[in-house]
Amino acid sequence: MNLFIMYMSGNTISIFPIMMVCMMAWRPIQALMSMSATFKLLESSSQQWLQGLVYLVGNLLGSALAIYKCQSMGLLPTHSSDWLAFIEPPRNFSGLMNY
Repeated sequence: MNLFIMYMSGNTISIFPIMMVCMMAWRPIQALMSMSATFKLLESSSQQWLQGLVYLVGNLLGSALAIYKCQSMGLLPTHSSDWLAFIEPPRNFSGLMNY
């Protein structure tokens, strides 16, 4: 369902896709933070670790989908030109050698 919503929201920078990405990123983080409480409610079974692993992998895939969507929208700094504000300009030391 989330994959379909991400596909339908498009890659433009507007309020609807950004809200979708924020919700897609926040829900898995919230689910992972409450993972112990979620599995405390379940009965102790022999496959509880497998269920927890599937739950963890599903939420990590949801987070990866949100990061991929941010990258496809151009919100992640992936090029060197995105970091130009933090690079010091080169200094010209050639004038010091010619005195």
